[in-house]
Amino acid sequence: MYPEEMIAPMRAELANSGYTETKTSEEVTAAIESEGTTLVVVNSVCGCAAGSARPAAMELAKSELKPDRMITVFAGNDREAVDQARKHMMPFPPSSPCMGLFKNGELVHMVERHHIEGRTAQMIAGNLLGAFEEHCK
Repeated sequence: MYPEEMIAPMRAELANSGYTETKTSEEVTAAIESEGTTLVVVNSVCGCAAGSARPAAMELAKSELKPDRMITVFAGNDREAVDQARKHMMPFPPSSPCMGLFKNGELVHMVERHHIEGRTAQMIAGNLLGAFEEHCK
């Protein structure tokens, strides 16, 4: 586990943008399996999280069209919540950061780490905004 004081600013970026932090498997499952849409962001300390994933997630939070719920789990610390999120993201292999859009409990769009690395926050946000247009109306 990373020291909480090290990751607190990284957590705060998403929490202050409107994401709900989830730290238990029950919280993750309740959000994902609720009626409507849920965006799950697996946050992490890696450079691509800081350089593009978190900025993209924060940009998405400002969008007029967005999911009913936006939650986040922190890889390396919120183990129970991360494991549960990853179970729901199967068959995609675990990666962090990553983002999954769920509709009525079903994974409908996935952005894996390899879709994040080397891309700008605007490119990642654009990818997800397309999914929001399809699934969040």
